Amino acid sequence: MTAQAFATLFVAVLFAGMLLKAVLLTRQVRHVRAHRERVPAAFAERIALHAHQKAADYTVARARLGRIELAVSAAFVLALTLGGGLQALADLWAGLLAPGGLVPGLALLGTLGVLSWLVDLPFALIRTFGIEKRFGFNRMTPALYAADTAREALLAVLIGLPVLAAVLWLMGTMGEYWWLWVWAFWLGVNLLALLIWPTFIAPLFNKFTPLQDDALRARVEGLLARCGFQARGLYVMDGSRRSAHGNAYFTGFGAARRIVFFDTLLEKLAPQEVEAVLAHELGHFHHRHIVQRIALLALTSLGVMALLGWLIAEPWFYAGLGVREAHTASALALFSLVLPAFAFPLAPLMSHWSRVHEFEADRYAARQTRADDLVGALVKLYRDNAATLTPDPLYSKFFDSHPPAAIRVAHLEALPR
Repeated sequence: MTAQAFATLFVAVLFAGMLLKAVLLTRQVRHVRAHRERVPAAFAERIALHAHQKAADYTVARARLGRIELAVSAAFVLALTLGGGLQALADLWAGLLAPGGLVPGLALLGTLGVLSWLVDLPFALIRTFGIEKRFGFNRMTPALYAADTAREALLAVLIGLPVLAAVLWLMGTMGEYWWLWVWAFWLGVNLLALLIWPTFIAPLFNKFTPLQDDALRARVEGLLARCGFQARGLYVMDGSRRSAHGNAYFTGFGAARRIVFFDTLLEKLAPQEVEAVLAHELGHFHHRHIVQRIALLALTSLGVMALLGWLIAEPWFYAGLGVREAHTASALALFSLVLPAFAFPLAPLMSHWSRVHEFEADRYAARQTRADDLVGALVKLYRDNAATLTPDPLYSKFFDSHPPAAIRVAHLEALPR
């Protein structure tokens, strides 16, 4: 392939993906607005019209911002590649730092990370202090937002830079099959993160306290015993400090697994509904969904690394994307910029797989608790989180990891009692 041919292919794929995403977002806005004035029949007795309209307006506001963000993101990628931005950054650091070693490559990748953050920052601020605040979800203060950002930056320096340094070193010293070593290292880092995140990282951002409600604890422990699940602890997280949204999740891996409830979730749901939500999460454990996703991550990342191992030796890959000199850091940077455009067509497959897992977890929850309790919990969460009840079907196939509300509730209500 020639450099010009690859450049043409990349631009075509990037713009085709951007156009498709824009069309899907437009369809989502039109479909949600068209159904704004009437609550779907399945929810008419459980969700008020004003709550349904709030969810519609919230969805539309986020989608409209998403369309602007889409155009800015594409422009940013083009500026760095065909616009020569990445090469300009490489030239800048080459003039400031001594050649050789890992430092110039780390400086290039670090600068790219900072620029990406700056491009995303206005949209993050609009979402947090504009949309989320307007619809009554944001509880984040500017001071807390700044503190979170500082902690994230510190973690990026203390953890991210050493990881990147190790990757660049492996790429430069392990010979033809360096990509196998990088894959093994990267996979190990991800598995290690599952172990250390709940104990060392998450508490930097949120406060976790043991579940104090004795009745709920007894109910949860009974469910865990029935399901054969062992957890290191049951914790309540101060999610209300940042947002009114509610959730529950498992975190950690192996002996480090713990169950976490948002305090906002416990405030909104009855005990039997909390139990049903937890049973759904246990369904993911029972069906080994987490293990399956880790296995898929391992396989896909191996393929991705092999692809990079091939591209790094192809002159047209660099020349086609505005880079004059090939080296490990620029190859890694280019690959991270280009891959999302080519990977987007896989989005419907991944979303479908995730929705299949959700249906399986729902069926498991219905066997361990009551389907009606899970339905009640979901309806409250849809209402209180302003989740639209009427997403565009095509948009949902691409982007929704969970089944649409009406389909999910109908599935649960059809299960044997």
